[in-house]
Amino acid sequence: MMTRQAMFDWAIGAAVIVAMAIFGLYNESGPVRDGIIRFCAIGLYAMSLNVLVGYTGMLSFGHAMFFSLGAYAFCLLLQTGVVGIPSAFVLTVVIAALLSTLVGLVCVRLTRLFFAFITLAIGMLFYSTIVAWASLTGGEQGLTGGIPKDPFFGIDLGDPFHYLMVNVLLFVVSILILRRILSSPFGAALRMVRDNPNRCIFLGINIFRVRLTAFIIAGVYASLGGVLMALYVSGAYPNFAYWTMSGDGLFMIMLGGVNVFLGPAVGAGILLALETVTKTYTSHHGFVLGVVILVTAMGLKRGLLEYVLEKLGAIRGGQGGALDGKASMPAHAVEVGHEATESVSLARTGREQE
Repeated sequence: MMTRQAMFDWAIGAAVIVAMAIFGLYNESGPVRDGIIRFCAIGLYAMSLNVLVGYTGMLSFGHAMFFSLGAYAFCLLLQTGVVGIPSAFVLTVVIAALLSTLVGLVCVRLTRLFFAFITLAIGMLFYSTIVAWASLTGGEQGLTGGIPKDPFFGIDLGDPFHYLMVNVLLFVVSILILRRILSSPFGAALRMVRDNPNRCIFLGINIFRVRLTAFIIAGVYASLGGVLMALYVSGAYPNFAYWTMSGDGLFMIMLGGVNVFLGPAVGAGILLALETVTKTYTSHHGFVLGVVILVTAMGLKRGLLEYVLEKLGAIRGGQGGALDGKASMPAHAVEVGHEATESVSLARTGREQE
């Protein structure tokens, strides 16, 4: 039986879907539609990364690997001409779950900086494989030439309204399912593993199994974002797997708020909006983004959504509905996160200058 909170969450999700349907029917603005679709893809990616960073206390610098895996696997399956979009979607999820399991078996045994750097190493290995295996992945050019979008179940992705609603539906339903997972006893176990692993051992909780499960969930959700991005760009490209994409995910989490369930999604929206505005007025948008994120991280010491909720009085005593009972971000994640913010900002600025 659904709890009152669960019914409220699904009611909000249904309201969002209805609002997007009305918007799609009466608004034909291409840039706005594109912005919503990009937000759905990147928002899922940011939410998936926060399963590791915020809920489990594991800072990953290689999470873009699963985002790119979703895009590449989905495109390659469709380009075979053997499977349709629904089958390719399901197979991509299965492939992402399998790879997440294999990588997780290696990574989750480590903690703190060791976990961060081993994920970075594996992520860069995956990126190098994409670039080197040109016969399969297209190398540095990526998978170009488009992907077939044949109608299925009465849905035609060539229709702008259908395409918009598929993205919105997948995003909303995925977020609601993730909300249920993280609000369950398993979510409480994640937070306990993050905050007090010694107590978990005393209570008989298998820390390795809990962390591995969280890693698999995060990998699968990141691949869903990759699928949506592949549909949007009609292909897949190596930069989806580059380490700065993982840094962007950390940007989003820090911008929106690591302690708020929807914080990463809000951060994704803010980051996309900032990129759009700054690219319009300056060629140094990486520098501008770095300044904004540093001010947010070091000035507010919390995400923007978390800050707003605190000012509105929605957060009481460090926990509650908005925070889902989560404690503050682990100290090691804050320290490494600040370093990541600065290093990724410099890397992005350097690439622009090149």
